[in-house]
Amino acid sequence: MRSALRRLSWIVLAVTLVMVAAFNYTNIEEAYGSGPPYYGPSTNMDKWIEPLPVLAAVDVATALLVATLIYMLLRKHRKKAR
Repeated sequence: MRSALRRLSWIVLAVTLVMVAAFNYTNIEEAYGSGPPYYGPSTNMDKWIEPLPVLAAVDVATALLVATLIYMLLRKHRKKAR
């Protein structure tokens, strides 16, 4: 049972990391890419927003959420084992 819970924790962590990486890639590609709506670094600079602070906040929040979820899973399993 302990092995299955650890495996589940690793799967949750891996899936979350893939989702966060995809979210980050999409937003960075949109902000710095050559396509619409920005076309390049000098066009529409008055409307451009630096995406990194928002992405960092999302990453930290996701890391805390995943850490809390894994902690709760392990804690619940330890209580059952006693």
